[in-house]
Amino acid sequence: MAEEKEEKGSFWDAFKGVLYGMAGHDMTRFALKTRGSMEHLFILITMGDLLGVPILPPYYSLRLLPYVVPQISTWKRRMLRERDLTDALA
Repeated sequence: MAEEKEEKGSFWDAFKGVLYGMAGHDMTRFALKTRGSMEHLFILITMGDLLGVPILPPYYSLRLLPYVVPQISTWKRRMLRERDLTDALA
């Protein structure tokens, strides 16, 4: 009896996985990619003077600095990375 429930459970788990893959996976990847782009844009606006792009007055940048410090190194690496045509396709 327990084996039948386990088989049904595994069938439904597999069905849920396939349904998620067909319907939700692409939306999830797009949402995560959009979120990452927005975070990097926010850091560019607030800390752009690190790259020589003065956008906001330093007062506001200094107020936001404690929240941005953990992401600065990866942001700098991403912004200063060389890009080519194949990066735009991905």
